Amino acid sequence: MCGIAGWVDWNIDLTQQKETVRKMGKVLNRRGPDERGEWFSKNVGLAHRRLIVIDPEGGKQPMVRSYQGNTYVMVYNGELYNTQELRVRLKNRGYNFQSHSDTEALLISYIEWGEECVKYLNGIFVFGIWNVARERLYLARDRIGVKPLFYTQFEGSFLFGSELKALLAHPQVKSEIDKEGLAEILVMGPGRTPGHGVFKGVKELKPGYYLTYDQGGLHECKYWSLESKPHEDDLEDTIKKVRELFVDTVKRQLISDVPICTLLSGGLDSSAITSVASEGLQEAGKGQLHTYSVSYEGNDEYFEANEFQPDADDKWIRLVSDYADTEHHNIVLSNLKLAECLREGVYARDLPGMADIDVSLYLFCREIERDFTVAVSGECADEIFGGYPWYHREEALNADTFPWSRRIDSRTQIFKKEIVDRIKPKEYLHQRYQEALDEVPRLAGEDAKNTRMREMFYLNLTRWMPVLLDRKDRMSMYTSLEVRVPFCDHRLVEYVWNIPWEMKNYAGMRKGILRAALKGILPEGVRKRPKNPYPKTFNPDYFNATRDLLREILNNPNAPLLELIDEAVVRQLVERDHDSDLPWFGQLMRIPQLFAYLIQLNIWLEEYDVTIC
Repeated sequence: MCGIAGWVDWNIDLTQQKETVRKMGKVLNRRGPDERGEWFSKNVGLAHRRLIVIDPEGGKQPMVRSYQGNTYVMVYNGELYNTQELRVRLKNRGYNFQSHSDTEALLISYIEWGEECVKYLNGIFVFGIWNVARERLYLARDRIGVKPLFYTQFEGSFLFGSELKALLAHPQVKSEIDKEGLAEILVMGPGRTPGHGVFKGVKELKPGYYLTYDQGGLHECKYWSLESKPHEDDLEDTIKKVRELFVDTVKRQLISDVPICTLLSGGLDSSAITSVASEGLQEAGKGQLHTYSVSYEGNDEYFEANEFQPDADDKWIRLVSDYADTEHHNIVLSNLKLAECLREGVYARDLPGMADIDVSLYLFCREIERDFTVAVSGECADEIFGGYPWYHREEALNADTFPWSRRIDSRTQIFKKEIVDRIKPKEYLHQRYQEALDEVPRLAGEDAKNTRMREMFYLNLTRWMPVLLDRKDRMSMYTSLEVRVPFCDHRLVEYVWNIPWEMKNYAGMRKGILRAALKGILPEGVRKRPKNPYPKTFNPDYFNATRDLLREILNNPNAPLLELIDEAVVRQLVERDHDSDLPWFGQLMRIPQLFAYLIQLNIWLEEYDVTIC
């Protein structure tokens, strides 16, 4: 993967502003430490930072191609998994290739199909193409939103970047948030409303969208969306189709000119990917697959089973590693290091995030990157197939809000009354929830149960899944590790979207249709193992460390956090000597993670010099 940034300006000669564009690229260096490149004309500056995965020589960027008297310049972050099919199709149309890189295949796809090129792509991507003759910028983002892209515009200028930090490196972009940005942080956070960039005037290009920018202005277009239609396949054919799509997706995503590994938790999703990937590498003569898992100091002593984490992972990891014949590596993280690195988590996201859930992934990826450049991970199967407890619990289904944000009253109590009066947390949350429901593509004639389940799947795919994809992208790319997510293949998402609930929940098991499709791919014990989420620490050392750090902030009269919180309420929480048994956000974020989120919020306000206006 890579980092991209750019500036289009109709009023300023950007050949005289090269240093600013270079700064916008430089702050993305962790996304692409291997090469840097820039391209300038009077009205455009483009910056690229490259992590080399495919074709070291043929994939250099910005990539420039001339065709029929026009010139096209592209910066690209991502990976295409249908490059060979594109090359064949384009060669048949008379195009010649100078490399085997997906970068060249992508640029020629744009030259041939123009703005419709995205409809021919299978992959994870954001890219920008400057059409010299038409003086038009084209930006596009993959269908599911695996790769990020932010933009802003002002006074005849348009800026874009892979991360918020690229925009903030421009002198005209200020670290300001208004009432809505504050509500995103305090109410939706660590999630985010699609399209919202939190900082004033900053937007996110939504998944499945492209935009064009020229002297006529900015125009956005939605090129992909979920389509609701009757599911025509019977159970047997559905199981077969899910299996075929899954296996094909995993094997496509093994393409790489550098070593590749998988993340293995011993759960259904990562284990299935590992099994198929191991077979795929052996078929390609690429040797034994390496797998990686993460755990925490003291978890063997302090682990407590609960609804979200019914058992520990260790024995299942060993079982899968032996079954798939992998060389396995277990990374054990320090609980004190988790607390110490909360600052790094903020720098990676440019926002307060998922606390140790973020930081542990950052530390995990940092260890993997010592030996590998590409990893494959099992994210997003639960959103697509219905694996979370909230798909199966009536109180969550009937909550009339996002199931991961049901404790809004508890959250509201920790803020000052004047802040609550300003952002109106309950109203803001309900507004965003209703907006999401209004987007759901309905199916005429669907019964009440399937109608509600379709809503739940839509909420998870478009509001919850982006939280995890943001986390995966920022934490891994902050260590220069590319992580691929096969369950986000749009063909699989489209097909499973219309499978009725009773079939998805086949045999009364969570993700039952996926489990049926994986028969023979996994050991039976793993195939039937209840869902376990990403591993977290249970060691009280982390609770104590975050409590101590938050105490320090509370005792600092100049801490910016104090402008937002009800200090007395937070001090009461800090003086408790035990954790809470119910997450305040998602599945894993309990009291220590609330402490850590407030710590990260203070770091963000301070280090990014955020002004609330």
